[in-house]
Amino acid sequence: MSAPASCRTEVPRVDDFELDGTGTHAAWNRAPWLTLAPVGERAAKTPAWTTRAKLLWSARGLYLLGDFEDRRLSCTLTADDGPLYTEDIFEAFFWPCEKHPVYFEYEISPLGYQLPLLVANAEGPFHGWLPFAATGGRAIRRASAVRGGAKAPGAAISGWSAEAFIPFALLTGLFNQQPVAGMVWRANLYRIDYDTGEAIQWAWCPATGGNFHDYRNFGTIVFAG
Repeated sequence: MSAPASCRTEVPRVDDFELDGTGTHAAWNRAPWLTLAPVGERAAKTPAWTTRAKLLWSARGLYLLGDFEDRRLSCTLTADDGPLYTEDIFEAFFWPCEKHPVYFEYEISPLGYQLPLLVANAEGPFHGWLPFAATGGRAIRRASAVRGGAKAPGAAISGWSAEAFIPFALLTGLFNQQPVAGMVWRANLYRIDYDTGEAIQWAWCPATGGNFHDYRNFGTIVFAG
């Protein structure tokens, strides 16, 4: 099962570092920006806002950064593990083993709340499962930051960013071998914004269109040395 050629990137390896949500740590300078393009039914009406992301990895896990131009924080949910996708959100999908239609979905809101899910998708009805006992070495580290306004529901802003570290220990069972240089996973990155009252969507790999769970059209990430 091949991914679209335009959706392929090498993910640089780094030493572990702390997150503050801004994406200004020097480690991020090693990663290229990945542009997310408008998709879905309202793609033609999508504002020309900067929407981009970066990926890194370490011996312990994956680092994720999203940076987005915006005008308003269209989000009200103030707890983890809820339906964050119904409001402004950054999403990442990682599919380590193509032999099985099982992948990891991660969502983080501008307010810093998260929804991590394991998704078993046999191209029929499906639901995500929350990880159990995701503490200690299995805990996701995350942070978000807002520019040009308050970090509060409904605030007028100029943009927001979010960082997350997803430990490989949390993903145990999704792959047969600890990632090493040269290993390939399938992946995609999404953004949803609700400033207009309707869902406007962006994707790194636009072949998926407005269907976030079209895993057959995910892109490819290569773990670089």
